[in-house]
Amino acid sequence: MSEDTILSTSGLTKEFAGFTAVNGVDLKVRRGSIHALIGPNGAGKTTCFNLLTKFLPPTRGQIVYNGRDITGEKPAEIARLGLVRSFQISAVFPQLSVKTNVRVALQRKRGDNFDFWRSERALSPLDAEALRLVDAVGLSAFAELPAGELSYGRKRALEIATTLALDPEMLLLDEPMAGMGREDIERIEALIRKVSANRTILMVEHNLSVVASLCDRITVLARGQVLAEGDYATVSKDPRVVEAYIGSGVGHGH
Repeated sequence: MSEDTILSTSGLTKEFAGFTAVNGVDLKVRRGSIHALIGPNGAGKTTCFNLLTKFLPPTRGQIVYNGRDITGEKPAEIARLGLVRSFQISAVFPQLSVKTNVRVALQRKRGDNFDFWRSERALSPLDAEALRLVDAVGLSAFAELPAGELSYGRKRALEIATTLALDPEMLLLDEPMAGMGREDIERIEALIRKVSANRTILMVEHNLSVVASLCDRITVLARGQVLAEGDYATVSKDPRVVEAYIGSGVGHGH
């Protein structure tokens, strides 16, 4: 495995009763890149993502992260190794403030139990760091607001902040732009670009214009297999990719 590959799979396969959702996928994610997994509906993107993040065990194949075979590891273990899926552990506590949500994630990173009942004084050293992360995702003005009152796009920004609190080396984003309007998409896109500065990002994303502007490398899945790989200009011109998208009736806006 080359020095600059942070995550790779070989022959990754997931069979459900009478159906192969992911079929022999070989994936290589380059360290420091923003890599997208795209494909028409039913292509196996979500299943593949769930295999990588250990939500599902593979039927066959191998997953290697930073030179270590993690095929049999549990989700909590790979999170400790620095491979963290956003929107997995980062469900927001709606009644707690934005700042407190991030502080809870920082406590988790330190291995503390959820001692909500601990004195404020014991927790205050984490406040400065929590506010720094809140600021990094553009939520300073909302730091004291209950998280449940945030708009949808800002909730996603908070989820990214709680993920960053765990200081991941590699961030896995599952459709970070889903359900967002134009303004929120631009904000989260800028945020992803910013947090990618010193880490690797792998994302499943439907919005192809986002993928085009954000991602260095793209893997296109169709029917559970890798159809094409490369930068956006290359894969978007690939006749098999065009056929897969048009043939599945997806259209360009999806």
